[in-house]
Amino acid sequence: MLMTDATPLDLRHLRAFLAVAEQGSANRAGAALFRAQSAVSRSIHKLERELGVPLFERKARGMLLTEYGRALVVRGRRVDEELQRARAELGALLEKGSVPNAAVFAMLTHERRVRAFVALAEQRHMPSVAERLGITQPAVSLGIRQMEEAIGAPLFDRTARGMIPTAAGGALALRLKRAMAEIRHAAADIDALRGITRGTVTVGALPLGRTRLLPESIAAAIARFPGLRVATVEGPFEALAAALRAGELDFILGALRPAEFASDLQGEPLAEDELAVFARGTHPWAKRRRITAQDLARARWVLPRARTPNRMLFERAMAQRGLPPPVVVVETSDLAVLRGILLNTDLLTAISPRQVDYERAEGLLSRLPFPLPDTRRTIGITRRSDSVSSPGAKTLMEEIARRSSEGRV
Repeated sequence: MLMTDATPLDLRHLRAFLAVAEQGSANRAGAALFRAQSAVSRSIHKLERELGVPLFERKARGMLLTEYGRALVVRGRRVDEELQRARAELGALLEKGSVPNAAVFAMLTHERRVRAFVALAEQRHMPSVAERLGITQPAVSLGIRQMEEAIGAPLFDRTARGMIPTAAGGALALRLKRAMAEIRHAAADIDALRGITRGTVTVGALPLGRTRLLPESIAAAIARFPGLRVATVEGPFEALAAALRAGELDFILGALRPAEFASDLQGEPLAEDELAVFARGTHPWAKRRRITAQDLARARWVLPRARTPNRMLFERAMAQRGLPPPVVVVETSDLAVLRGILLNTDLLTAISPRQVDYERAEGLLSRLPFPLPDTRRTIGITRRSDSVSSPGAKTLMEEIARRSSEGRV
C-alpha cells in the first residue's frame, strides 16, 4: 500500500526505524528501545509495506539503509527534533522547569492520538473532533487526559467556550503540527526517488500573486505531474505566517515583508509591483491624458479597509503629495465586490495592475495616468528558514520562479 496524505506514518514505527538505522540491526535496536526484536522487525515491515519500498538491505553484517531509507532518516530526525524542542519549550513554560520524557516526546504515542490532540487545539470542541476522526468522544477525552498526566501539566482549560489550549498546549500543538508535516513530506520524498511527483502542496495565497502567477503556475505544474494536488489558503499575511510556522503551509506567495519582520522566515524576491489608479472603462476620466493630484483629492474611492497594506501604501502616497486622506465610500478587499462597484459607479480605486489584469484586457477597467512609484513593493515566495520543502512544493516554486523570470506575472 502506498502512503497518502490521509494515511500518515505511525510515530511508533518511525521511532523503531530510526533506532534500527542508528544501531544497524533490529536486535540491537530492540535492546536500545527495550522492545522485543520481533516487535521492531514488525514495525519496519509495516513501514515498508505502507511506503511500498525497501528501507533496508538485509545483510549478514546487519541492516543497511537503502536510498529510500536514507530519505526517511532525514525526515524522521526532523520529527524527533521537533518533539525534543516541544519538550524543552514546555519545560521553560512550566514552573518546575522540566517535563518527563512522556510518550509523545519519545515517539511512543499512536498517530491517531496526536491527530486528536492537534484537532482539539484547533477546533476546541471535543464532539467535533471525535466526529471528524471517526472515534468516540470518551476516546478523545481519555487520550488528552493521559497526555496531560504523562507531561504533568494541563494542556487545555475546560471552559464554557470550549477546550482552550494552555500556553503549554499551544506550544505542543505547534510542534506536533510541524512534526506531522515532516511525516507527510517523507512519503513524497520517497515517491520522488521512485520518479513520481505527487502529494499535496498547500500555498498561502496573497492578493498580488493569485490572479495570474499562482493559477497559471499551478496549471503548468499539474499538467506535468498529474498526481500532484494543490490547495490554496487565503488570508492576511499574519494568519498565513502563523500557518507557515505550524507546517500547515508549504510557502506563501505575495508581497514580501522586510527581512526584520521575522528571523524564522525568509523571502525570495521574484518581481516588483506598485499601485495604480483604476476606474471603469467608460468613466469620464478614462480617456484623459493627464490626471492631477487635485483631481484625486476630489475623487471618491473604493479601497481596502483601514490599516491593510494596500490602503496604508496609498494613503502614505497621498500624504507625501500634500493631499488629504482619500474619501472612501466603500471598503472592501474582495476583488469580485471591488470589480462590481467600479463597473457600476464613478468611484476610483488604487490597486496592483496584476490584480485586475483580465479586466484591463477586456476593457472593463482603465488605468488612469497618475503614476505611484512610491508604492513599490516586492513580490516573492516566503518560506520557513529551517524548512525542507517537499518535492511537490519545490516543483511548484520552480514553476513560479520560471514564469516570473520570463515576465509572465
